[in-house]
Amino acid sequence: MDVKRITEFFPNYFCAGIFPNNTDALEAIVKVKPQLVFFNTSVKPNSNITIEVLAESFEYLPLIPYIIVLSPTNVFALNSIQNGMSDYITESNFHTLGKCLSKFEKYIPTIPQKSICIKSYSDYRFLNYTDIVYVKADNNTTDFKLINGSIVTAYKTLKYFELSLPPYFIRIHKSYIVNIYFISRIHFSKSRCYLNFNEELPFSNNYRNSVEHILYLNLIGN
Repeated sequence: MDVKRITEFFPNYFCAGIFPNNTDALEAIVKVKPQLVFFNTSVKPNSNITIEVLAESFEYLPLIPYIIVLSPTNVFALNSIQNGMSDYITESNFHTLGKCLSKFEKYIPTIPQKSICIKSYSDYRFLNYTDIVYVKADNNTTDFKLINGSIVTAYKTLKYFELSLPPYFIRIHKSYIVNIYFISRIHFSKSRCYLNFNEELPFSNNYRNSVEHILYLNLIGN
């Protein structure tokens, strides 16, 4: 399994680095303090990383990360369990990894993110979720409409951000995801969502259930 591609399928995760030897890996773990570490048994033969060395080194850390061992066979499975590894994967597919990450997320509660990082060429913008009114698809780019009226363009698709945004951002149209806290009115016969800023967005029949869910959430909140 190519660890570098994990963030493509699971955008909420960030890869802090890939290290081929024990010293560099442990230095990075101490510095970055990651919650999750992948240990690949298929690294090059000249690597000095072993499951035993990794386990012994973690004894000196104040916080031990969740360690997932990646291996093409079950050869290291018993050794991994005996040395306190958190999980073990032999199947090189992202469906299996997804189930494994679900276990990790239940084991270690994630700290709710308050912002999202938007990359536009070499420019990085950090947008607070509470400042984002809606997100609009524009071909292969995505526009973020902010509460101050400005627009920030990201060079990724709307589908990519749909998987990254908090649950109160709901898809109402093939081109729109809206922050439900900025919706002031919903007109079903006109298929329109009205926002607090005298602006309206269309919603399509394909996403009518999502719009009805917005009503349900507001009724629960009241």
